[in-house]
Amino acid sequence: MKEPEDTKPTRSDDLSREEFRRGRGGHRRKERGGAKTFRRGRALEFLARMNTRRDTLKQQLETPELQTIHPVLVGELKAVDMVIAEFTQLFEIHEDEMHESSSASEDKPGETVHGE
Repeated sequence: MKEPEDTKPTRSDDLSREEFRRGRGGHRRKERGGAKTFRRGRALEFLARMNTRRDTLKQQLETPELQTIHPVLVGELKAVDMVIAEFTQLFEIHEDEMHESSSASEDKPGETVHGE
């Protein structure tokens, strides 16, 4: 009489299960956007806010009433410029994406991004 075969899964079965569990099992996640797209939108929104802050600081530099704090404003402007440069490099944001984000927020003034 034959001995029963071992029912332990093969190594290839284990690998395919592990790949599926890690998210390599299908392409549906890329098709529907998901978390990565949401985070990218939030990053672009933050960048738009930083650009608004930069524009405000530039306007304040030109205001005669604020000439007494001119050095402080220059320092803040340099810091915001540095954050914008590092942020765009870190998130690999290109010029066209920045314009798309700012035009989308201008189209809907008063709306927030909380519902994304």
